Amino acid sequence: MALATDSKQEVIQQYKIHKNDCGSPEVQVAVLSQKILQLQDHFKAHSKDHSSKRGLLTMVARRRRLLDYLKSRTPARYKTLITSLGIRR
Repeated sequence: MALATDSKQEVIQQYKIHKNDCGSPEVQVAVLSQKILQLQDHFKAHSKDHSSKRGLLTMVARRRRLLDYLKSRTPARYKTLITSLGIRR
């Protein structure tokens, strides 16, 4: 389940650091968070979709690794990102 191009561009515009940014950890975490939210809505209707559930778990793990990286490098950017995304930790 891919994220719609318009919504992905909105997320990138909101979390980018500089003008041409599309790969910073903040942008990657924000895009993954949007995909995770979309899959969570999908599972409300399709609870037995196990292959998509495996993809969800890999996305959550990738987001966790990116957040750990960001926390080790720049804790201030990490704090602002998790508060703006509403991720508990």
